[in-house]
Amino acid sequence: MYSPDVKVVDVGRRPIDDYIFDIIVSFREGVNEIILKGRGDTISKAVDLYWKLKDRLGDSIELVKVDIGSERFRGRTKSYIALRVRRKY
Repeated sequence: MYSPDVKVVDVGRRPIDDYIFDIIVSFREGVNEIILKGRGDTISKAVDLYWKLKDRLGDSIELVKVDIGSERFRGRTKSYIALRVRRKY
């Protein structure tokens, strides 16, 4: 579904700063795009994560696409948001 230079980050209960650190490390390791995916209660946390990442990295990243919808996850239908962020060169 995704190419190897795309990493999906499932936003959960970890602190936002942990996700930011992981994303910055991924960009330095050669990943070009990150998909921030929040489901259910973590939708707002995924959006907060994007804005904090934007504050931290500034113009070196861009928001490419936002997908919203619902999917079966662990036996239940959950709403989700997927924010595709690309590293600029």
